[in-house]
Amino acid sequence: MTWILLAIGVVLAALGVRSLWRWSRTPLESTSPSDHLLYALYVTGRVGLWFAFAAVFIGYALIDDLGRFRWFVLIPICLSAMQLVGGVLLGRPSAER
Repeated sequence: MTWILLAIGVVLAALGVRSLWRWSRTPLESTSPSDHLLYALYVTGRVGLWFAFAAVFIGYALIDDLGRFRWFVLIPICLSAMQLVGGVLLGRPSAER
């Protein structure tokens, strides 16, 4: 069972690296610094979720006492919120565009 969790964690981490590679190469056609900040917020949330889920599976495989890491559930929640806020605010029409 441990090797299955490790394999899933490695696959999720590889998908995180792929997502980082893809989103870092996607240009943002805006000159507004706030748009670039929102895009960075969106990409950080999107890529970070892959790594957070990978950490969950690897943690289940390697750590016996998971009670100490109950706070970790806040990380995917915060990353999801970052992605949502960035995406919603980037989708708004801007006066600078």
